[in-house]
Amino acid sequence: MTDAVLLRGGAVVTMDAARTVHPRADVLIEGGQIREIGPRLRPHAMTRVVDARDAAVLPGLVQTHVHLCQALFRGMADDLPLMRWLRERIWPLEGAHDAASMRASAELGLAEMLLSGTTSILDLGSVHHQDAVFRAMRASGVRGRSGKSMMDAGVGVPRSMRESRAASLRESMRLAERWDGAAGGRLGYAFGPRFILSCSEQLLREVANLAREHGLMIHSHVAEHAGERAEVRAQLGRDDIDALADWGIEGPHVALAHGVQLTRAQMRRVGKAETRIVHCPSANLKLASGIADVVAMREAGIVVGVGADGAPCNNRMDPWTELRQASLLAKGKRLDATALPAMEALAMITIDGARVLGWDARVGSLEVGKAADVIVVDLDGVHALPDVDPVARLVYSATAADVRHVFVDGRWVVKDRELTTLDLAKVKTRAKREARRVRARAGL
Repeated sequence: MTDAVLLRGGAVVTMDAARTVHPRADVLIEGGQIREIGPRLRPHAMTRVVDARDAAVLPGLVQTHVHLCQALFRGMADDLPLMRWLRERIWPLEGAHDAASMRASAELGLAEMLLSGTTSILDLGSVHHQDAVFRAMRASGVRGRSGKSMMDAGVGVPRSMRESRAASLRESMRLAERWDGAAGGRLGYAFGPRFILSCSEQLLREVANLAREHGLMIHSHVAEHAGERAEVRAQLGRDDIDALADWGIEGPHVALAHGVQLTRAQMRRVGKAETRIVHCPSANLKLASGIADVVAMREAGIVVGVGADGAPCNNRMDPWTELRQASLLAKGKRLDATALPAMEALAMITIDGARVLGWDARVGSLEVGKAADVIVVDLDGVHALPDVDPVARLVYSATAADVRHVFVDGRWVVKDRELTTLDLAKVKTRAKREARRVRARAGL
């Protein structure tokens, strides 16, 4: 396969600082980078020319809160509130993973996300078998940061998931040394203290220090559900976002999922600290957590990303569903049809997602010199016609099935709607087999 690909004649949605949209242009990918954008580019003899007419060409989508370790649990934890969902289903299931089931789970989630145009992820793993997740990420071709869950405290945590503070820190640092910067810089490590109810204060303070010392991200959950907030207040006498900040878990290297329960004053503090928040609209609806006020968050100066969360609380890992939901729920939350317009919503799952990951100088927009994380999305379906505004059609009409091609670092990872890096038939077979085994081990 030639190293150079010319995407010919698509609607190019760059997501650059000016939010430039070329109604019809070409994008040249060469050497893993975006080499040129413009009309009627002239390919050299060895360039593969791909027809992108009737399609949009845009940056790969960035999901900044997912759980690859849970993809295998789809349909095993439905219709439960958050804390019961965790204690009765998710933690026992995660504790029943072995390396084989963890690899199968990660591959299943990665296959779904790559086929739907997700090129970068921020993943929060489980307590054990995190190497299997990274191996799956490396093989799939995805770009992303991940890290093991850290859990040294908490009510209802099964023995299979509980660890000592020393063991948690030791294993996290081993993983960081092994995987941060792996696959030519395509993979990175993020500390994963699960949430404040499963972590001791001392663990969180040590994570804050280690993250700053080693230049690593921190990825956790915050202010997700009213029931969780009540437990936090009963235990700590204050909200999790305030305690975390006081213990050093804040700053642009920190990404906290959900934020549904944040007050306006807390949003202002988060914005001032440049801590990132990740919006997971479908999961928040399914777990009855509420609707996060992302407009208020953005007005407070917070960089907000978007993620599907996990398969057992969504039950899809489809970025297009989350993109559409983010915009529509913002309008419903504010009773304002102008809230979070299409271009701003698209920014949250492209360039703003890259900012959450700390990779916005490398990905998140189509600009010459950036890494070629590029997707081609068919806009010729009956649900996306007529041909008017490509951005509105992407946000409000496009589906995962419309994704035609996906490139990561210039590598063609989805070609004509087929994975080139993972054997999809084997992924599906292993997922079915390992799901039965892990469920039996969990005793569910």
